[in-house]
This record gives sequence, structure tokens and C-alpha cells, in this order.
Amino acid sequence: MYDGDISKSSAVFKWILEQKADESIELIDRETLFEYINTKDFLAVVFYKEDDPDSPRVLRHIELIDDEATEYGIQIVKCHDKLMAKKYGFRNPPGITYFRKTKYINYDGDIDDEEEILDWLTSPANMEMTDHIEQVNRKMFEKIRKASDYLAVIFYSDDCKQCPRVLAEVEHIDDEADKAGIDFVKIDDKQMAKELGVFALPAIVFFKPSSKEPVIYAGDLYEEEQILSWLLTQKDPGGDVIEDLEGDRLVNLIEESGSIAVYFYTDGCEQCTKVLEELENIDDDCDKHGITFVKTKDFSVADGYGVHDYPALVYFEGGIPNVFEGELGEEEEVLQWLITQKTEDRIELITRQMLETMVEETQYLAVYFYKINCNICDQILEGLELIDDECDVFGIHMVKIQDPQLAKRYSIKTFPALVYFRNGNPLLFEGDLQNEQSVLEWLIDDDNRELADEIEEVNERMLERLMTESTLLVVFFYDEDCAECEEILEELEEIDGEADMFGIDFVKIASPEAAKTYDVVNIPSLVYFRKQVPVLYDGDLHQHDKIITWLTSQDVFEIKNEIEEVNRKMLDKLLEENEFITVFFYEHNQQESIAALEKLENIDSETDNLDITFVKMADSRYAKKWGVTKLPAMVYFRRRFPSIYRGDLLSEDEVLEWLRKNRFRQPELNIFMYALIALAVAFVLYTAFLLQCFKPAPPPPPQHPKQS
Repeated sequence: MYDGDISKSSAVFKWILEQKADESIELIDRETLFEYINTKDFLAVVFYKEDDPDSPRVLRHIELIDDEATEYGIQIVKCHDKLMAKKYGFRNPPGITYFRKTKYINYDGDIDDEEEILDWLTSPANMEMTDHIEQVNRKMFEKIRKASDYLAVIFYSDDCKQCPRVLAEVEHIDDEADKAGIDFVKIDDKQMAKELGVFALPAIVFFKPSSKEPVIYAGDLYEEEQILSWLLTQKDPGGDVIEDLEGDRLVNLIEESGSIAVYFYTDGCEQCTKVLEELENIDDDCDKHGITFVKTKDFSVADGYGVHDYPALVYFEGGIPNVFEGELGEEEEVLQWLITQKTEDRIELITRQMLETMVEETQYLAVYFYKINCNICDQILEGLELIDDECDVFGIHMVKIQDPQLAKRYSIKTFPALVYFRNGNPLLFEGDLQNEQSVLEWLIDDDNRELADEIEEVNERMLERLMTESTLLVVFFYDEDCAECEEILEELEEIDGEADMFGIDFVKIASPEAAKTYDVVNIPSLVYFRKQVPVLYDGDLHQHDKIITWLTSQDVFEIKNEIEEVNRKMLDKLLEENEFITVFFYEHNQQESIAALEKLENIDSETDNLDITFVKMADSRYAKKWGVTKLPAMVYFRRRFPSIYRGDLLSEDEVLEWLRKNRFRQPELNIFMYALIALAVAFVLYTAFLLQCFKPAPPPPPQHPKQS
């Protein structure tokens, strides 16, 4: 703070310039040092002596790198506390101690060489703090990217609900990735993620030296083993190495094979070796398309086909050669060229810029990636066009694009391929693209459409389909222009996962027509459909804890004159809340179960009158927990204690009578009463015995006068 005369403008201006030019390192005391050690991720402390004539020179050197260190997220401070210097290993300062999340190392290089100090501070090996995935910023990432051959980055954000769970999953594979030579870091930088083509967080991106563009993981982010397998595959695509042939064997194979690619190379050629490493990545993909891939150093065969410059790639079909004239280092380009030579067909292209805009703006987007001159691409496209209109009905927008570099981001090596974006989250289709009906079923499947911890957006057609398929469905009717609706949605997102555990599907819809169809008058509204029977929630929509209690309460869950279906979570809740429960364990599509269920439906009302909750459950493994070995079966719970019905399930009267006897049987009360009576009788007898024992002796008879 300026402590001079503020009215003197020239003095004030001079002071401001001095402050701007002052780049001295912050001086801290012992208390501040301990505070910084515990709160700063990266902290460099310069210990020095106040009375040492060399200290100013050392500090000037370090001041030169202070600003650059800050860009890496490293704070540099100075301290002349001799006791602290001694504590951290410097009996004769100056010296530099580097703290990473309280763990420290000491600099043992030339303290007058500021560049060496900066390299030491920003070295990825030194910045690595623990066994956890390292948090880095853009500057740190750029340095690690240059130093690492294989680098995996998980992009996340503090306001992302799914990110903590995904980060926890990825932490489990950090050590395995490190052993495989893959560095793993995490970055909270949405702008950087967008620059790399990531439009939804969290996301995992893989960098390797052989590719200009990173690859974006398009699988399940909650499956750590799947992620690890994907990373290892990206690092080393595996598969058999390209076979090396020479002489007559090679010539005969060229003449007899329908489709064969021959890579010509020489020993001692650095470019040849590098290209060969790239081509090894597409060997298996060529096999899938019926293209044999071999390599040779046979110059005589090469000369015979006019190959004089190395490396070179020649494709033979029916013995007729075709020389590849592109960039051999781009294995994806080579692969597509080979497939093109085999298929020879052309289709229209779509631009990357259009796709990036659509990914951001479209909730459900199916993207068909293809290549030029691809016959199978054209055939599959014709099939997909047959389901395009139906996709639109379900709110899924389908597009096609020809962009090999963009496709590489999503681990696409062979074409055609289909990637499904759900709010920007990609999912790669791994089924048969030639079966368009299976593609449609995959696109509209709830498991593929749904995103964890996120309420699914549906349209009228999708809602109608869910009504027929879901026995327990919660629908939030809202308006996109409603400010209050956004606040309510944030609350509802908190219980989406818990509702799913109870077997309750949760969706949202912004459609006045749909609201009118289901007699919803007020917007926003929350409606609970139990087998299409609606119940309107009339409480405060801003309190998610009360909403989940209402959704899972027995009063709302029950449908009169019908045995309700429950899952494990719901049954556990019912057992906690109810004294008397009967569970019918059965199997789907089992005739005996169906017949018994029809009979038991007739006594559902009578069990309600007996205050017995009657539910059904199709879970044979859970039934075994209660001693049930054969289905169908019925178990009666009295204060969580099970009793298995051994009679005829097809006789509803017999079942009802058994339930009635169990309901009003009170063995605990009878035993207590008998014990109480026995104690009372024992007490009376014991009291009488005591009275008899302690009864006073009668007085002696009076003596007669004559006797005296």
C-alpha cells in the first residue's frame, strides 16, 4: 500500500512504476511456510542467509524464472529461517526445497544456473507427487506432451456430476497404465477440451507420437478394465506382425491372391522402419477386409514391378499392380486407400465444422463415418436411410461424414462406422451395420440412450413407448423457457440414480402436447405412472429428499387389487417399514408361476384387509437368501423373520387361511403370559413358605396354683 502523499501525482506514478518493475520473490516466515506447504500443490522454497553476500546473487538468478514457474502452477518463495533450512537439509544455505502436496525433494544442481533450476522444477518426473493421477494445467501439459511418447488425459470439470466417479474409476488403472509406459494426467480446462474435439465431460483422450490427432475414448467411462484395455490397444494395436516374404513365395502369392498389399523396404533406412511400425497397426484391419499384407526386401521382385525408391507400397488385385502415391506414414490414409482399391465406390462428404456444431446443439446424434470409394459404405448407407425417418420420430438426428482425421479421434480405423452422441458423449456401435433394424434397436435402447446421473430427455413418441414398457415411470413435465424449471431439474438430478436403484425410470419432457395428453395442467409438474396409472406430486419440487421418499413410499407405490412387482432395493425398504409382508417369488414365462400368480391376485385385497403387504419378485438368486430352492414360492415375513409356505399355491383359499393364521399367531405373547403366571404362582408359594417358617411359637399354658 502507498504510504506517501497521494496528492503528489508524480510521486504516486513513480511508486506505481516501481511496483510494476518489482519482481522480487515473496519473503515468508515460518508460520506462512507451514501454511503454504499444506495448501500449495507445487511450492519451491529458496532458503538463504540474510548476512551472506552471495544470497542477493542467488536470489536474482531465481527471480528470472519466477514468472515462468508460475505459468506451470509453481509458486516460488524465499525464507531466511535457519532452523527451517536445517530441518529440510540445508545446514549451510542457500538451497532450494521443492514441495509437491507436502512431499519434498532438494535441488542438488548448480544454484546459479536458473535454466537448470527451471528444468528441474518443471520436470514431469519431479512434478509427479503421488501414485494418483496428476493434476496439470495447459503449460504443464505441453511440457509433458513433449516428454511422453504415450499420454492419456482425462478432461473433467468441477461442476460435472459424473466426473468424480469417473476419476475414481480411472485412479484404479493409473499404476497399470504407468507400467505399460502410458503417462496419465487430468486437466480441468473446457476450452482446451473443445480444441481437441471434446464436447462433453468427462472424457479420455490418448496421445501417441505416431499420430498428429489424439484419439477420444468412445466407450463406457465407468468400466475401468475396458478403459485400460483401450489404452493398451491404442499404444500397441497388437496382432501379428506383417509377414516377410521373398523370391518365388512372394511372386506366387501375388499371382494367386485376389487382393494383396506388398510393402517394399530396405535395411538401414530409418524412414522405412518408422513407416513399417505404422503399417503394423493396420495389418489386422486389412485381414478383416480380405486384403493380405506382406513385406519384402527382395530387390529383384521390386525391380520387376518398377519399384526403385524405398519405402514403397504396391497393391495387387488379380496380379495387376497399383502403386500408392500418398504419405506412407499416415497408416489410416493407407488403410482407406487399400479398402478403396478393393471396393471402388464413391459417396458424398459432410464437413467437420457442421458436425462440431451439431454435436454441441443436438441431444441425440448418430454420426455415420465413411470413406470415399467404399462399396460396403454405400450399401450400409442405403440401409440406414430406411430407418432415418424412424430415428427422427424418436428424436435421434442421423448424419453422415467423411473425415478420416476426425474419425481417428473416436478410435475408428476401419470404415464404415457409427458413433452415437448423447449430449456430446460418444458411444461407438460395435454390431452389424448391415442390419439396419439392429442399428435402430441399438439407437433407441434405453441403456444406450441413458446417461448416468442425468435425467433422460424424451419426446412424445419415446414417452409413449416408455409408458408401455416401464411399470414404474416418473415424468417431469417442464418448459424450456421456465427459469424455475432449471432449478428443479438440478434438484431432481440428485435423486435420478437412487430412483433407478428402486427400479423407477426417470425422464423429462418439454412438450405442451404431451402434457395435455396426460392431463397435466400446471407446468412444471412431476407425475408418477405405475403401470400407466398417474399420480401427481403435490409437494415442493425444490426438495429432492422429500420427492424420493414419496416415490418409494408404500402408499404411492401400491396399486389396488394388484400384486406389485419389486426389486431388491424396494423389498429391503418394505421389510424395514412393514411388520407383515408376503413375497411371491416366481420366474418369467414359467407356466406354473403364471398360473399361481393369477390365483394369488384374487386374494390381494384380502391380504390388505389383514394388514399384510403382498408383493412379487422375479429374482431366483435373492429368493435363495431366504431358503427358497424352487420357484414359484411364497414367503411370509413377520418382523423380517421368514416362513415358507409349503402348501398348494393354486388354492387361494388355503393360502389365505395360512396367512391369516400366521398373521394372528402370537407365540411371543403366549410364552410371556405362561412365564408370568409361573412366576406369580412361585412367588405365592414362596411367600406362604416364608410365613410358615417364621410363624411365632404359641405362649406356654399358665401354671396351676397347686403345681406351684
